[in-house]
Amino acid sequence: MPELSHRRRTLVLAICCMSLLLVSLDNTVLNVALPSMRRELHASVSGMQWTIDAYTLVVAALLMLAGSTADRVGRKRTFQTGLVVFTLGSALCSLAPNLEALVAFRMVQAVGGSMLNPVAMSIITNTFTEPKERARAIGVWGGVVGISMAAGPLVGGLLVQSVGWRSIFWLNVPVGLAALVLTARYVPESRAPKPRRVDPVGQLLVIALLGSLTYAIIEAPDRGWGSPLIAVCTTVSALALVSLVAYERRRTEPLIELRFFHSVPFSGATVIAVSAFAALSGFLFLNTLYLQDVRGLNALHAGLWMLPMAAMCFVFAPLSGRLVGSRGPRLSLLLAGTTMGASGVLFAAFDAQATDALLLIGYVLFGIGFGLVNAPITNTAVSGMPRTQAGVAAAVASTSRQVGASLGVAVIGAVLASGAASAAGGAHSAASATAFVDAARPAWWIIAGCGGAVLLLGMVTTGRWAAGTAKRAAALFGDERVPAQVSATTKA
Repeated sequence: MPELSHRRRTLVLAICCMSLLLVSLDNTVLNVALPSMRRELHASVSGMQWTIDAYTLVVAALLMLAGSTADRVGRKRTFQTGLVVFTLGSALCSLAPNLEALVAFRMVQAVGGSMLNPVAMSIITNTFTEPKERARAIGVWGGVVGISMAAGPLVGGLLVQSVGWRSIFWLNVPVGLAALVLTARYVPESRAPKPRRVDPVGQLLVIALLGSLTYAIIEAPDRGWGSPLIAVCTTVSALALVSLVAYERRRTEPLIELRFFHSVPFSGATVIAVSAFAALSGFLFLNTLYLQDVRGLNALHAGLWMLPMAAMCFVFAPLSGRLVGSRGPRLSLLLAGTTMGASGVLFAAFDAQATDALLLIGYVLFGIGFGLVNAPITNTAVSGMPRTQAGVAAAVASTSRQVGASLGVAVIGAVLASGAASAAGGAHSAASATAFVDAARPAWWIIAGCGGAVLLLGMVTTGRWAAGTAKRAAALFGDERVPAQVSATTKA
């Protein structure tokens, strides 16, 4: 791809950020609308879990395929296709007559979504080649998540209160069309010189693994862990995992490049992404039910309560990008793990819902932590990997996020549904704040544990030993260069 001017690079970044805003805003707006959707569609808590996980599961399953396809047929072309499919899926969601149709149309949305963020990140990686400039660009990218978190609850609350939940999907149509026109005009085409071949067996194994595991977690509270269907699903997921690892190790050009995971920083970034996004999705799911079902707030007022968390994310995401660019990911990861873990402990051990002040402190702490964690995840994932495979490396990081989001909703929802009968009833009918808090306490400990995992992995994966493994992993690709991000980590 020819060298672009600073102005053109900034414009490309802005267009790519539009796709992130499109997808992120859709997710945050959807969380605020869940109670209204549940009432109109007569859905259970597990039904609401599926409106979220049907999307994240399909995205997670197809992200790596989308990344390698973009490297092969062209990143701009794949990105444009994703915008068309996502916009079409959004329009269909707004017309869904029942829960089953909504879940199906969310899956259509997800097919398009799988072609957006990882491909956009690949475009950014190939546009911003200087490490510090790339880190700042990724910081801006992370800041867009903060914007979506800030705007999503407010925009969603206003739309749900004034027009209805279907209008949250209308919002995606004009944004998607605008992004499509701007992409056609300003984003240059690029592709990998030696792209990977399609790996259909690996793709099917990934779908089997993620689908069966998530289904088992979501449906187990209703069907029982000992039911034949749940037993079959858990067995399928285990067999799919073992088969996937064994099969991919033998392929010359696998769907999942296992050599990436010889790098401790890359592996750590993958697990951190799963932990952080599991915490986020669980956090949003719990608080949406609490604020609207237990406190009885409408969608707009619930969105206003979540604003402090979104504001902190908006402030700290670009700050984290600058920190990663100048000092490496260590400080951002340690602060992120500490604050996210502290927020979970505040809810689990000190009943943050008991007072407005503690509730706001819990939201602020989580917003700071999540704002800090995105930039080091992304930068570690794409730094040190061959630029020719940028789509695949970025897709692994994005897949980790989506897997975490799926598991977070599935596990937190299952834990909540498995509470005492009175507590579960409170979660459904707002009968008792105390019952909901008791049922949610184990879920908050899980979120605190996710924060602790970010903190621990942040320490382990950012030292000299980890940097050495990254250098050896680079050598496996015939590239002896030490990743720029890891070099900065060692200095920090």
